Amino acid sequence: MLVILGFAMIAVFMVLIMTKKLTPVLALIIVPTVFGLFAGAGLGIGDMVMDSMKSMTSTAALLMFAIIYFGLMIDVGLFDPLVKFILRKLGNDPAKVVLGTAILAAAVSLDGDGSTTFILTTAAMLPVYLRLKMSPVVLTCVAGLANGTMNILPWGGPTARAATALKIDVNDVFVPMIPSLVAGLVVVFAFSWLLGLQERNRLRATAPEIWGVPDTAAEFDGGTSTGGSLAGGTASGTGRKGGNPGGAAPAVDRSPAGTSVAVLEHTDSLAEDSGTGLADTALDPNRSTLRPKLFWFNLALTVAVMVVLVANVIPLPFVFMVGAAIALLVNFPRVKDQGAQLIAHAPSIVAVVSMVMAAAVLTGVLKGTGMVGAMSAWLVQIIPSSMGPFMAVLTGVLSIPMTFFMSNDAFYFGVLPVLSETAAHYGVGAADMARASITGQPFHLQSPLVPAILLLVSLAKVDLGDHHKKVLWRTAVISLVMLGVGMLTGAIGIG
Repeated sequence: MLVILGFAMIAVFMVLIMTKKLTPVLALIIVPTVFGLFAGAGLGIGDMVMDSMKSMTSTAALLMFAIIYFGLMIDVGLFDPLVKFILRKLGNDPAKVVLGTAILAAAVSLDGDGSTTFILTTAAMLPVYLRLKMSPVVLTCVAGLANGTMNILPWGGPTARAATALKIDVNDVFVPMIPSLVAGLVVVFAFSWLLGLQERNRLRATAPEIWGVPDTAAEFDGGTSTGGSLAGGTASGTGRKGGNPGGAAPAVDRSPAGTSVAVLEHTDSLAEDSGTGLADTALDPNRSTLRPKLFWFNLALTVAVMVVLVANVIPLPFVFMVGAAIALLVNFPRVKDQGAQLIAHAPSIVAVVSMVMAAAVLTGVLKGTGMVGAMSAWLVQIIPSSMGPFMAVLTGVLSIPMTFFMSNDAFYFGVLPVLSETAAHYGVGAADMARASITGQPFHLQSPLVPAILLLVSLAKVDLGDHHKKVLWRTAVISLVMLGVGMLTGAIGIG
């Protein structure tokens, strides 16, 4: 019964958020509560949730003050030069922008922390997406793909967990999987390019008069983008050199750099997105919160925060607490302005922190009622003995859904040892099992139980269901490709 209730709860939750019948926060609270009561939790369900929520408080604090800090840095203009640089290098070609997003997210993911990756990638790229009227869902999808694939790095967590659980050296797990990692990144970049081409075609059809998206792909490569309409030209890009009868804009610079500058200067068409919150603050180059004289101070402070974060010598929530306090005090000395800044980012903070706290209901019910244990045991039992020699392959396939609805700790320390012990009877080594188990990480990183993904969708103001529609099948493909390459290279063997 617990197995049925567990799988049914996950299925109902996913359907409700992907069909937008409930917001993720409500679904995370209501669905587990109902199924937990059916599972016989009774009044004890409150203690289950509270125990789970205790482990979430530090995460919530980290995300809250990280949003304040990076939101403030965007407000004061720290990332404006980076946005201008990106646009000058990538132009206004959506395909190049999306591919650049994937490369940036993969590079930042080298630090092994998903939250850091999503904060920096969103801070750098979201203003570009909004200026070009590109879909932020594409940004969250590509960032999620890249970070999920890079999550098998030894210092990322899952690989170390797998090695520890099976008592083997972490290098024996990771090094043979490098070809799989490379193959996964190739698929990530391929998906990113295809998503960028889709965005290019969509913008060409929906907003050519605003963004001057070229009619042929060749125009992007030839540097003759018809982006002149951004600076006052006609929809076809034939701007007037001496102005038009209505006294509109001057001549158009059609070079890639000129087009990029024109994109940066165009903000009035984004008025419908104006308001409070992190995602909207970088759009106006004339905003009152800009602090150009404090640019170098803010840059030095941010570098210091990142160094301490990567060094991991101080708890991360406290790092962002102190960083946000210093940034607020220096950039906004007046108490009234400090309060205004906190209020400005309240929507983003409430969105992500409430989702993290609500996720504690789901994890608490799964663990407290015994659903996770029952589901894991059932999956192990249904594997027929004839499939024994293929236990490593089966483990790789099972890691895709199992790490989605349970924590990495629960899977690697609870399920993997049982699977590995069974596999040993068929001659499948522990190292093979560990390598196979990490191939599901691209899919795992999209789980609503992962705080970092909640941070990503909150910063980008993207609905979690919309993110899942675009990202889940792609991450499943990447996981299977990594598993397949591991088998071809012999990293994942058959008994």
